[in-house]
Amino acid sequence: MEADDYKVPPLTRIGHIHLKVADLERSLDFYCGLLGFEVMARYGTQAAFIAAGGYHHHIGLNTWYSQDAPPAPAHGVGLFHTAILYPTRKDLAVIFNRLRLADYPLSGASDHGVSEALYLNDPDNNGVELYWDRPREQWNFMPDGTVEMYTRSLNLRSLLAELGAPS
Repeated sequence: MEADDYKVPPLTRIGHIHLKVADLERSLDFYCGLLGFEVMARYGTQAAFIAAGGYHHHIGLNTWYSQDAPPAPAHGVGLFHTAILYPTRKDLAVIFNRLRLADYPLSGASDHGVSEALYLNDPDNNGVELYWDRPREQWNFMPDGTVEMYTRSLNLRSLLAELGAPS
């Protein structure tokens, strides 16, 4: 295909993700019970659609082709992670504290300059990123105009301080 000047419209968003899971109830326990999403629709024992804020669905979960299947291999083709954007740093602190109190393991916590992120795996070993974006006026730009992004360790004490309680 020949390159042209087409660019996806600026207000385009990724609307939802649909995941194949091995055990629907186990996934609902994680996404709804731990992360706090709400079930919007259910299709028997094989599929559910979950969301935040009353949206029709942000995440679809199904066992149509994956009931009791093992996780995908880490070194194979597939989804690296699903990224869930929180509106504020305090909201990210709330979910971090919830994970911490539940002893749910993180696989990483990073400051990317433009955002701060927590990384973990769902029960099917799908990567999950929980993050918030810094306001654009706090981003750093390179001399050529591109955004400066990096991966540095996230200060989790500072994140918890958003809650106004001792860590």
